[in-house]
Amino acid sequence: MTVALLEIEDTSDWLGCPTELETCRYFLRMTENEVQELTLQLRKTREDIFGLVQMHADATKECGALRAELAKTKTDLADSNRRATEIETKSNWELMANSRHICELILTIRELSGEKPFESPYPIQRDTPDT
Repeated sequence: MTVALLEIEDTSDWLGCPTELETCRYFLRMTENEVQELTLQLRKTREDIFGLVQMHADATKECGALRAELAKTKTDLADSNRRATEIETKSNWELMANSRHICELILTIRELSGEKPFESPYPIQRDTPDT
């Protein structure tokens, strides 16, 4: 089956049908509009990225400052713990020394008052078979 050339309808002279030049201009305008829109989106995206980079830089800077502050606080805490331990140790030694001194004074008082210092003030009760 061959189609005769006269059977193909020529639509180039119809009203409302664009010519090749009009079609090319239409697609050119569509492409230009799309490029302009993409350019605006690209500009906005670049601004967003710049903002994110700036936020990251600020956060990194703040993180560094907080790390330094944390390290200083840890050092201060360690010093405070060391001083507290020294004070506690000194206090315990002083309490032990005071307790020993008090015991020695009690012993001296008992000796001077005529008591037998090493004798128990409480009589020892023994179990007897009678009870």
